[in-house]
Amino acid sequence: MAKTIMIVGFGPGTATAVAEKFGGKGLSVALIGRSQERLAAGVIALKAQGVDAYAFPADAGDPASIRSAVQAVQSQLGIDVLHWNAYGGVEAGDLLTADEASVHKLFDVAVFGLIAATEEAIPELKKNGGAVMISNGAFGLVSPEMDAVPVNLHVMGLALSSAAKHKLAGMLAERLKGEGIFVGEVMVHGTIKGPAAPDGIDPAVIADKHWQVYESRTETRASVK
Repeated sequence: MAKTIMIVGFGPGTATAVAEKFGGKGLSVALIGRSQERLAAGVIALKAQGVDAYAFPADAGDPASIRSAVQAVQSQLGIDVLHWNAYGGVEAGDLLTADEASVHKLFDVAVFGLIAATEEAIPELKKNGGAVMISNGAFGLVSPEMDAVPVNLHVMGLALSSAAKHKLAGMLAERLKGEGIFVGEVMVHGTIKGPAAPDGIDPAVIADKHWQVYESRTETRASVK
Protein backbone atom coordinates (compact mmCIF):
# COMPACT_ATOMS: atom_id res chain seq x y z
CA MET A 1 0.00 0.00 0.00
CA ALA A 2 1.33 3.44 -0.94
CA LYS A 3 2.40 5.88 1.73
CA THR A 4 0.21 8.94 2.26
CA ILE A 5 0.92 12.60 2.92
CA MET A 6 -1.85 14.62 4.58
CA ILE A 7 -1.52 18.27 3.57
CA VAL A 8 -3.35 20.65 5.90
CA GLY A 9 -3.97 24.11 4.47
CA PHE A 10 -4.23 23.23 0.78
CA GLY A 11 -4.06 26.03 -1.74
CA PRO A 12 -1.90 27.42 -4.53
CA GLY A 13 1.79 27.86 -3.86
CA THR A 14 3.62 25.72 -1.33
CA ALA A 15 0.86 23.20 -0.64
CA THR A 16 0.28 22.49 -4.33
CA ALA A 17 4.02 22.16 -4.94
CA VAL A 18 4.43 19.78 -1.98
CA ALA A 19 1.47 17.71 -3.21
CA GLU A 20 3.06 17.45 -6.65
CA LYS A 21 6.50 16.64 -5.24
CA PHE A 22 5.46 13.96 -2.78
CA GLY A 23 2.79 12.63 -5.13
CA GLY A 24 5.41 12.38 -7.86
CA LYS A 25 7.49 10.27 -5.48
CA GLY A 26 4.64 7.77 -5.24
CA LEU A 27 2.78 8.94 -2.14
CA SER A 28 -0.99 9.25 -2.08
CA VAL A 29 -2.09 12.78 -1.22
CA ALA A 30 -4.88 13.81 1.17
CA LEU A 31 -5.78 17.48 0.75
CA ILE A 32 -7.26 19.33 3.74
CA GLY A 33 -8.85 22.77 3.56
CA ARG A 34 -12.04 24.74 4.08
CA SER A 35 -12.93 25.31 0.41
CA GLN A 36 -14.51 22.23 -1.13
CA GLU A 37 -14.24 23.86 -4.56
CA ARG A 38 -10.50 24.40 -4.18
CA LEU A 39 -10.00 20.87 -2.87
CA ALA A 40 -11.95 19.36 -5.75
CA ALA A 41 -9.92 21.31 -8.30
CA GLY A 42 -6.72 20.21 -6.58
CA VAL A 43 -7.71 16.56 -6.72
CA ILE A 44 -8.53 16.83 -10.43
CA ALA A 45 -5.21 18.53 -11.21
CA LEU A 46 -3.18 15.99 -9.24
CA LYS A 47 -4.97 13.02 -10.76
CA ALA A 48 -4.21 14.46 -14.20
CA GLN A 49 -0.54 14.13 -13.23
CA GLY A 50 -1.00 10.53 -12.15
CA VAL A 51 -1.13 11.28 -8.42
CA ASP A 52 -3.58 9.40 -6.21
CA ALA A 53 -5.36 12.31 -4.50
CA TYR A 54 -8.30 12.76 -2.14
CA ALA A 55 -10.11 15.69 -0.52
CA PHE A 56 -11.15 16.05 3.12
CA PRO A 57 -12.81 19.38 3.99
CA ALA A 58 -11.87 20.70 7.45
CA ASP A 59 -10.93 23.88 9.31
CA ALA A 60 -7.32 23.91 10.51
CA GLY A 61 -8.20 26.45 13.19
CA ASP A 62 -10.85 24.22 14.74
CA PRO A 63 -9.25 21.39 16.76
CA ALA A 64 -12.39 19.22 16.62
CA SER A 65 -12.63 19.65 12.85
CA ILE A 66 -8.98 18.85 12.22
CA ARG A 67 -9.09 15.85 14.53
CA SER A 68 -12.03 14.50 12.53
CA ALA A 69 -10.08 15.00 9.32
CA VAL A 70 -7.09 13.11 10.72
CA GLN A 71 -9.39 10.26 11.74
CA ALA A 72 -10.95 10.16 8.27
CA VAL A 73 -7.60 10.09 6.48
CA GLN A 74 -6.26 7.43 8.86
CA SER A 75 -9.32 5.28 8.27
CA GLN A 76 -9.27 5.57 4.49
CA LEU A 77 -5.59 5.89 3.61
CA GLY A 78 -3.34 5.86 6.66
CA ILE A 79 -0.91 8.69 7.38
CA ASP A 80 2.84 8.60 6.86
CA VAL A 81 3.47 12.35 6.61
CA LEU A 82 1.49 15.18 8.21
CA HIS A 83 2.30 18.43 6.44
CA TRP A 84 1.13 21.55 8.29
CA ASN A 85 0.82 24.37 5.79
CA ALA A 86 -2.21 26.12 7.29
CA TYR A 87 -2.14 29.91 7.37
CA GLY A 88 -4.00 32.08 9.87
CA GLY A 89 -3.90 35.33 7.91
CA VAL A 90 -2.52 38.81 8.57
CA GLU A 91 -5.50 40.53 10.16
CA ALA A 92 -3.67 41.42 13.39
CA GLY A 93 -1.24 43.79 11.71
CA ASP A 94 -0.73 45.93 14.82
CA LEU A 95 -0.98 43.91 18.01
CA LEU A 96 -1.74 47.02 20.07
CA THR A 97 -4.85 47.89 18.07
CA ALA A 98 -6.02 44.47 16.84
CA ASP A 99 -9.12 42.90 18.31
CA GLU A 100 -8.60 39.82 20.46
CA ALA A 101 -10.50 37.54 18.10
CA SER A 102 -8.06 38.16 15.24
CA VAL A 103 -5.09 37.35 17.47
CA HIS A 104 -6.78 34.19 18.77
CA LYS A 105 -7.41 33.10 15.18
CA LEU A 106 -3.71 33.22 14.39
CA PHE A 107 -2.87 30.90 17.27
CA ASP A 108 -5.88 28.67 16.56
CA VAL A 109 -4.18 27.73 13.28
CA ALA A 110 -0.46 28.00 14.05
CA VAL A 111 -0.51 26.37 17.48
CA PHE A 112 -3.77 24.77 18.62
CA GLY A 113 -4.62 23.20 15.26
CA LEU A 114 -1.11 21.84 14.78
CA ILE A 115 -1.05 20.36 18.27
CA ALA A 116 -4.47 18.74 17.78
CA ALA A 117 -3.56 17.24 14.42
CA THR A 118 -0.23 15.92 15.65
CA GLU A 119 -1.71 14.43 18.80
CA GLU A 120 -4.47 12.71 16.84
CA ALA A 121 -2.01 11.33 14.28
CA ILE A 122 0.60 10.05 16.75
CA PRO A 123 -0.55 6.40 16.84
CA GLU A 124 -0.57 6.17 13.04
CA LEU A 125 2.70 8.06 12.60
CA LYS A 126 4.36 5.94 15.27
CA LYS A 127 3.19 2.75 13.59
CA ASN A 128 4.49 3.92 10.21
CA GLY A 129 7.69 5.61 11.40
CA GLY A 130 6.18 8.77 9.99
CA ALA A 131 6.95 12.45 9.97
CA VAL A 132 5.45 15.85 10.67
CA MET A 133 6.57 18.51 8.17
CA ILE A 134 5.86 22.15 9.03
CA SER A 135 5.87 25.16 6.70
CA ASN A 136 6.87 28.46 8.26
CA GLY A 137 8.24 31.91 7.44
CA ALA A 138 11.33 33.79 8.57
CA PHE A 139 9.21 36.35 10.44
CA GLY A 140 9.21 33.67 13.14
CA LEU A 141 12.92 34.14 13.85
CA VAL A 142 13.95 36.18 16.87
CA SER A 143 16.36 39.01 16.04
CA PRO A 144 16.29 42.81 16.06
CA GLU A 145 15.70 42.82 12.29
CA MET A 146 12.87 40.32 12.49
CA ASP A 147 11.30 42.36 15.25
CA ALA A 148 11.41 45.57 13.20
CA VAL A 149 10.38 44.29 9.77
CA PRO A 150 6.95 42.90 10.77
CA VAL A 151 6.17 46.14 12.60
CA ASN A 152 7.04 48.19 9.52
CA LEU A 153 5.10 45.87 7.20
CA HIS A 154 2.10 45.77 9.55
CA VAL A 155 2.17 41.99 10.00
CA MET A 156 2.93 41.74 13.72
CA GLY A 157 0.36 39.02 14.32
CA LEU A 158 1.76 36.83 11.57
CA ALA A 159 5.26 37.21 12.99
CA LEU A 160 4.11 36.34 16.50
CA SER A 161 2.25 33.21 15.39
CA SER A 162 5.20 32.18 13.19
CA ALA A 163 7.53 32.52 16.17
CA ALA A 164 5.23 30.35 18.26
CA LYS A 165 5.07 27.74 15.49
CA HIS A 166 8.88 27.82 15.15
CA LYS A 167 9.28 27.08 18.87
CA LEU A 168 6.56 24.43 18.72
CA ALA A 169 8.31 22.67 15.82
CA GLY A 170 11.49 22.31 17.85
CA MET A 171 9.67 21.07 20.94
CA LEU A 172 7.60 18.57 18.95
CA ALA A 173 10.82 17.25 17.40
CA GLU A 174 12.28 16.64 20.85
CA ARG A 175 9.05 15.21 22.23
CA LEU A 176 8.39 12.78 19.37
CA LYS A 177 11.84 11.52 18.45
CA GLY A 178 11.57 8.83 21.09
CA GLU A 179 8.40 7.65 19.37
CA GLY A 180 10.23 7.23 16.07
CA ILE A 181 8.41 10.22 14.56
CA PHE A 182 10.50 12.82 12.74
CA VAL A 183 9.54 16.51 12.86
CA GLY A 184 10.98 18.93 10.31
CA GLU A 185 10.34 22.60 9.68
CA VAL A 186 11.07 24.46 6.43
CA MET A 187 11.31 28.20 6.99
CA VAL A 188 11.03 30.45 3.94
CA HIS A 189 13.13 33.63 3.97
CA GLY A 190 11.22 35.79 1.54
CA THR A 191 8.00 36.09 -0.42
CA ILE A 192 6.67 33.03 -2.19
CA LYS A 193 6.27 33.41 -5.94
CA GLY A 194 2.74 34.09 -7.11
CA PRO A 195 0.60 36.62 -9.00
CA ALA A 196 1.41 39.32 -6.44
CA ALA A 197 5.11 38.38 -6.23
CA PRO A 198 6.39 37.23 -9.66
CA ASP A 199 10.00 37.43 -8.48
CA GLY A 200 9.44 35.51 -5.26
CA ILE A 201 10.77 32.11 -4.23
CA ASP A 202 9.50 29.31 -6.46
CA PRO A 203 7.16 26.99 -4.51
CA ALA A 204 8.82 24.04 -6.26
CA VAL A 205 12.09 24.95 -4.53
CA ILE A 206 10.29 24.93 -1.18
CA ALA A 207 8.73 21.56 -1.98
CA ASP A 208 12.14 20.17 -2.92
CA LYS A 209 13.46 21.24 0.48
CA HIS A 210 10.52 19.58 2.24
CA TRP A 211 11.28 16.34 0.41
CA GLN A 212 14.99 16.58 1.19
CA VAL A 213 14.35 17.16 4.89
CA TYR A 214 11.73 14.40 5.02
CA GLU A 215 13.93 11.88 3.22
CA SER A 216 17.12 12.59 5.18
CA ARG A 217 15.39 12.96 8.58
CA THR A 218 18.49 14.67 9.98
CA GLU A 219 17.62 18.38 9.92
CA THR A 220 14.81 19.57 12.17
CA ARG A 221 15.04 23.21 11.05
CA ALA A 222 15.81 24.01 7.41
CA SER A 223 15.68 27.23 5.42
CA VAL A 224 14.93 28.32 1.86
CA LYS A 225 16.22 31.71 0.73
